[in-house]
Amino acid sequence: MIVSVIRTLLIYTVIIIALRLMGKRQISQMQPTELVVTLLISDIAAIPMENTSKPLLSGIVPVLVLLSCELIFSVLMLKFPKFRTGLCGKPVIVINNGKIDQNKMRSVRMSIEDLCERLRQLEIFSFSEIQYAIVETNGEISVLKKPQNRTADAQMLNIDVKDNGIETVIINDGAISENACKLCNVDKEWIDKILKYNGIKLRDVFIMTADGSKNYNIIRKEAAV
Repeated sequence: MIVSVIRTLLIYTVIIIALRLMGKRQISQMQPTELVVTLLISDIAAIPMENTSKPLLSGIVPVLVLLSCELIFSVLMLKFPKFRTGLCGKPVIVINNGKIDQNKMRSVRMSIEDLCERLRQLEIFSFSEIQYAIVETNGEISVLKKPQNRTADAQMLNIDVKDNGIETVIINDGAISENACKLCNVDKEWIDKILKYNGIKLRDVFIMTADGSKNYNIIRKEAAV
């Protein structure tokens, strides 16, 4: 029993490291090579965990080989665009200048129902709103709306907007994040000053956020029920 637990923990650690090296992608964002490697790793890793008579290396070595292949392929795809195109394909324009390209729809084996479902997920309910729709190599759809249907931004409205930087969580459950403080250019002295001004102690802070202009928001901890 103890042997099984140790083997499982070791393989679990190897898989976590492998997936970490592959990058932070969701399943829906993976390229074909990444998806294949992920599926194979899950199957291979299960063998030595279920069958303790199998050597531990019989699970670890194939995982490392697959990881190496994925890393090599990633470098090759960066260096050679044609290699990437051969493995991952090319984006396909299924709506071109407001017109649905039926041949391209058939080439990616996408039905109108599939297209409508994807568009609804993007909060688009009418084809008349779309200028271009592109099926990306990972299967996701990118849409460019017609000019009259695009959301107006500050540039269109000739409005000057102050850049406050990114709002980050500088205190999480009573603990100060040094990286977040650097990101919004604040320090512990500033935090202590703000907390003292608001009459709250660090340990009583659930979340505190701040931005580059030192605008802040504090949420106190609630009493446990």
